Amino acid sequence: MNELAEKKVGKIVADNFRTAKIFTDYGIDFCCNGGVKLSEACGLKGLEIERVIQDLELAFSTADEENYSGMEMTELVDYIVNVHHKYVEDTLPALKLYVDKISRVHGDRHPELEEIKHLFFATADALTVHMKKEEFVLFPFVKAMEVAIKTNSPLPSPHFGHIDNPIAMMEQEHETEGDRLRKISELSGKYTPPKDACQTYRVAFAMLEEFESDLHTHIHLENNILFPKAQQAFAAANS
Repeated sequence: MNELAEKKVGKIVADNFRTAKIFTDYGIDFCCNGGVKLSEACGLKGLEIERVIQDLELAFSTADEENYSGMEMTELVDYIVNVHHKYVEDTLPALKLYVDKISRVHGDRHPELEEIKHLFFATADALTVHMKKEEFVLFPFVKAMEVAIKTNSPLPSPHFGHIDNPIAMMEQEHETEGDRLRKISELSGKYTPPKDACQTYRVAFAMLEEFESDLHTHIHLENNILFPKAQQAFAAANS
């Protein structure tokens, strides 16, 4: 069997980020459930693994991509905050406005919009708090730890004890938001606006789809690249 079949999907994406789109197209969760082997993921979805592997190998043969795995922790933290956290912060106000509007205007004909609104507003509130916990607690420690290791200085003592503690919390919150957005995708027919949808309706669904896609990338960079790097560094510094 092809060696890719026994590789975890999160590791495949970590090695080549272009494979993320392929997994998304096939409906394979590479972020929250990135620890599943490709063979198992395909089996759960009823997919022909040979076809999936063929598409993945095509991605590997394309031009070089940005090497997220090769970034130092501080560089990766800054990238996540400046690109993905900023995207969430910039997008939420308008998207909440649109989701609320289409729920009020079209909710009588499309009752699923009320649940979509409830789910998205819950995600918006939770992500806002989640990102601040990362920016003010976990990420500063990760940066300080990298400096300590480089300068052979004493490792700062975190108030949260072992680094696995905040990471476990962040991963659980990632899973919660991933589940909520998957539910929104289901309720919206994978963000397919109905025939009677107005322009705001169409824009809202397009933005929701983009928001979910960005969150998949955001979670992948943390769960599958940054957090393992931080855990490895913490273990080495305390050995």
